[in-house]
Amino acid sequence: MIRQFTQKVTNVWVSLGPKYLPFADVATPDLPLRRLLRLSLFQVTTGMALVLLVGTLNRVMIVELDVPASLVGLMLALPLVFAPFRALIGHKSDTHRCELGWRRVPFIWKGTLWQFGGFAIMPFALLVLAGQGEASTAPAWIGHSAAALSFLLVGAGLHTVQTAGLALATDLTPQESHAKVVGLMYVMLLLGMMVSALLFGAALQDFTPGRLVQVIQSAALITIVFNLIAMWKQETRDPPRGRVQMQQDPTFSESWAEFCKGDHTRRRLLIIGIGTMAFGMADVLLEPFGGQVLSMSVASTTQLTALLAFGGLLGFGWASRQVGRGADPYQISQHGAMIGLPAFALVMISAPTQMTSLFLAGNFLVGFGGALFAHGTLTSTMNRAPEQQAGLALGAWGAVQATAVGVAMAMSGAIRDLVNWLWGSSDGLWGLPGVAMGYFTVYTIEISLLCITLIATFPLMQGQNRKRSLGSRASINESATVD
Repeated sequence: MIRQFTQKVTNVWVSLGPKYLPFADVATPDLPLRRLLRLSLFQVTTGMALVLLVGTLNRVMIVELDVPASLVGLMLALPLVFAPFRALIGHKSDTHRCELGWRRVPFIWKGTLWQFGGFAIMPFALLVLAGQGEASTAPAWIGHSAAALSFLLVGAGLHTVQTAGLALATDLTPQESHAKVVGLMYVMLLLGMMVSALLFGAALQDFTPGRLVQVIQSAALITIVFNLIAMWKQETRDPPRGRVQMQQDPTFSESWAEFCKGDHTRRRLLIIGIGTMAFGMADVLLEPFGGQVLSMSVASTTQLTALLAFGGLLGFGWASRQVGRGADPYQISQHGAMIGLPAFALVMISAPTQMTSLFLAGNFLVGFGGALFAHGTLTSTMNRAPEQQAGLALGAWGAVQATAVGVAMAMSGAIRDLVNWLWGSSDGLWGLPGVAMGYFTVYTIEISLLCITLIATFPLMQGQNRKRSLGSRASINESATVD
């Protein structure tokens, strides 16, 4: 009965996929969509972890547990300490050798265990950090160190699982389908974020410390179960690969030098970093902004993450369709940055007008624009990846993106607290409470970063237009010669 239901759901997805989700037609007879969807469960657990860290916990720690926003921003940035190592993780998974011949699976398994350990420590560490109940008598350093360790473990596991998992997904598909399969994986990430945000919001409707412990422990259990299902019988065993080294594998420096060949490599990485910071600074502040400035409940602000993810889902679908029609990936990134400008403007306008609808519309557009930007830069990176180095390419993109997100989170919380401290107890602009000024400052910085991103992409677009023009002239000349 269950198998029949699963088959019907899969058939519906396959029939609707090519029309509404351009990346869903990546399935082949040798690689059915059912197997790809099972593999994508690691992205579901990644999305759940992101919602828990960036969405639910930052609101709970700032508002309910009364932890300073600067400390919250620092804690939420700790998982991204390992972000710069994603390129190295991807390279190691490209060249890893073991007796069973696996490359990606050992990294996915280790990362899963690190995530589970971090979630196991986290709820009690947060209660000690906030001085709740009997934990109020514990020394402060215990709460700080335990919370830092839990966030570090979750971050290390998350980055390892995602980098190796995406590389495994590209291993299973032909070269021409890599962009589609990566798009599919990120749609599953967004779906995981949406569902998790709704479930966390419902579970924390009536907030208590005990309920928080239950939610985080449930996330730990779901992570290890889903990731086990995801990697079960996915990677082909090749024992000779682990025993005999047929040729010398390139070092990380050699692989990185090969990857960096080409025009505008540094500019492309810089664009990824600045644009990601522009969208990432809001991640840690959107929900507290809704709670402190617009007086929204925990459940309502947690559901904002679902709205953000829904905007991202539509953004990835639209971007995939446009790229499939031949659009330049960096043109898609430009569109994303342009959409981000009115998105943050709507978020700011919602405060003086006290119109929650504008705030919700701004959140949706932030997710939509951020997805366009991420898809465009990721697709361009994959297209430039050297042969047999998918892990390195995905790791490089993820390293720059995740590092930028970490810096953005740490900066946003610190800037918000600093501005509010300097503003003091006086009222803010337009009759708003003084606490709103810190948020406004961060949103203004994000708009400025988006403008810088747009300016930085112009040379890339001019180069692409020049190449198209030369290609058209060559085609015309060739036709004239034939005639």
